[in-house]
Amino acid sequence: MTIYNTLSWNNHTDSIMKKMSKACYIIRNAKTCMSVSALKMIYHAFFHSVMSYGIIFWGNLSYNTMIFKVQKKAIRIIEGCGNRVSCRNLFKKLQILPLVSQYMLFLLKFVVQNKNLFTTNNENHNLDARQRNNLYLPQANLYLA
Repeated sequence: MTIYNTLSWNNHTDSIMKKMSKACYIIRNAKTCMSVSALKMIYHAFFHSVMSYGIIFWGNLSYNTMIFKVQKKAIRIIEGCGNRVSCRNLFKKLQILPLVSQYMLFLLKFVVQNKNLFTTNNENHNLDARQRNNLYLPQANLYLA
């Protein structure tokens, strides 16, 4: 049995969940004596930094639903709302991106900063098409022969 057979994101996800739960605890305790802008700074320092670290690698895992629930909990604590209040408007009001939007933003930033790693449609065929400057998406062969 090699080490590659035992690799898992479980340990990473567990440590993220613990750190973000601690961040929620800190925000809850600081809420009594701080303004919303100060709570937002605490959120970015303790919560957002942990959530966004390595998000390109783990952002598409099934565990991100648990992490998103903790993020919504932190947002509700900052705004002083109940558990059943929708967070859609709270994210907009606080100008904080939800987890999935953060993941997409980081992926797009990676693609823009590393254009040389990707090929365009024009490089793969010499047709003068409208989408010649778009990034080439290779077809995945999922069929087992």
